[in-house]
Amino acid sequence: MNNKQLADLLENIAHLLEIKGEVIYKVLAYRKAAESLRELGQEVETIYQDGSLKEIPGVGEAISEKIKEILETGDLKYYQTLTAEVPPTLIDLLEVPGLGPKRVALFWRELGVTTLEELKTAAQAEQLQSLEGIGPKTETNVLRGLESLQHRTDRTLLGDAFPLAQRLLSFLREQPGVEDAQTGGSVRRMRETVGDLDILASAGDSQKVIEAFVKYPEVAEIVSRGEIKASVVFSSGIRAQLWVHPPEHFGTALQYATGAKDHNVRLRKEAQEQGYSLSEHALVRESDQEELHFSREEEVYQTLGLPWIPPELREDRGEIQAAREGRLPDLINREDILCELHSHTTWSDGKFSIREMAEAGVERGYQILAVTDHSRSLGIAGGLSSAELEKQLEELQAVREEMGDRIHLLSGIELEILADGSLDFPDQILAGLDLVIASLHTSMRQPREKVTRRLLNAIQNPHVDIIAHPTNRLIGKREPADLDMDAVLQAAAEHGTALEINSNPRRLDLSDVYARRAVEMGIPLTINTDAHSPLEMDYIFYGVAAARRAWVEAGDVINCWEKDRLLSWLKNRG
Repeated sequence: MNNKQLADLLENIAHLLEIKGEVIYKVLAYRKAAESLRELGQEVETIYQDGSLKEIPGVGEAISEKIKEILETGDLKYYQTLTAEVPPTLIDLLEVPGLGPKRVALFWRELGVTTLEELKTAAQAEQLQSLEGIGPKTETNVLRGLESLQHRTDRTLLGDAFPLAQRLLSFLREQPGVEDAQTGGSVRRMRETVGDLDILASAGDSQKVIEAFVKYPEVAEIVSRGEIKASVVFSSGIRAQLWVHPPEHFGTALQYATGAKDHNVRLRKEAQEQGYSLSEHALVRESDQEELHFSREEEVYQTLGLPWIPPELREDRGEIQAAREGRLPDLINREDILCELHSHTTWSDGKFSIREMAEAGVERGYQILAVTDHSRSLGIAGGLSSAELEKQLEELQAVREEMGDRIHLLSGIELEILADGSLDFPDQILAGLDLVIASLHTSMRQPREKVTRRLLNAIQNPHVDIIAHPTNRLIGKREPADLDMDAVLQAAAEHGTALEINSNPRRLDLSDVYARRAVEMGIPLTINTDAHSPLEMDYIFYGVAAARRAWVEAGDVINCWEKDRLLSWLKNRG
């Protein structure tokens, strides 16, 4: 098993133990171990061979023995015993929005519900209402939650697919005779979710490259194999296709494999208007049928009189027209990010101290780090009371003095927007902080008008600087809040409140569509990681990718501003 598969297994054990009603410390132990495995910088198999399993955070004697058993046998007796007692299909019920382990256990023990289909049948028959604490409203919400699950897809998060693609590209580029290897499709366009991985290689001998590809260590199944193409399934379940092209054809093939369908259709029309026909193989001049081959895709665009169009823009959203008219944006890059304005520490649900997070900011070259732990009402995240906030500020000041001019620390809070639309702290507390982020986490299924009004109340508060992850979506897991985004964007424009692109690949919220509208309306953006650990600060890569898809330039993003400009902007608010 790879790290992700091991982490998923431990996470499933935690779910089943919680449904069973085990003591919470045991549940949390498995969750902590699963989280650590997902964040490892190397394969757990290597760590096991070194005899260092117990050095993984959260992996003690008992869990290390279980990991050892899995790696040695491919199975775990403890899991088999647990699933004989608690049906593993109950884990699927936890995917239903609003259902926690206690209610799942109640439905199982009292009604014998073990699958999503059985839950739907019971809810439609109004059987859930017969249980203590379950009323018609809850039953209706269960049916709505089940309906939302049907809209989920089998697509993979970019945050899972991209690292695999990069490992594979590094492997292919090392093979003899390979001149280049690149991703195509959704991965190269940095879409938030990915179907299959499309990989292209440039080489004279296709068979040697394909032979290496199908023997790549993470390949679990060879689906097909031909002269220039092979298809495999990785142990993570992700499918991938490799095409091997002669070097002189690689540019045309890469252009074709990268663009969305509509982009390629429009580019072919552009070619036709100039007397060419364009395919994945060549650009053909219609006057004499001469085939023009290109080793670099820039040459395809250049021949058509266009500048190279960054892959993230190739969605047929006006990019070809903009290229023709010299209006392509100067897209933001990772190097433009100078600050992290949304981070958590051990004062709420973060895993590292203020000092450790500050050091991580220094390592990444940041000028500013804002410490924005949760406010009191988000109890599940250990939100701070006003008294705890005062104590945190004392520690923050001490770390400021220790760090000197290595990094500028901002005092902040991630402020909960309550169900009635009020904010978690009064204005006098907010006024004493350097930066205030407001966000929605609870009561997300309120009617559209009510949940929108909550967000508008926060935007209109002069002490609120940023709205974090505005729709609170989790891609493929939780639907975005039903917000009137026109009203939200208009309010943000009127009050100059920044909207966040949350870089966590499970969120990427604000979406690229709304981020582009925000830029067009002059709304300031901020790209943050919502980091709970130093490793999560590296999620900034995905936030920048989402911003590039939204045609965002560095000047549109407040944490690309120089330190003095940003501090002045914050000071003049409120």
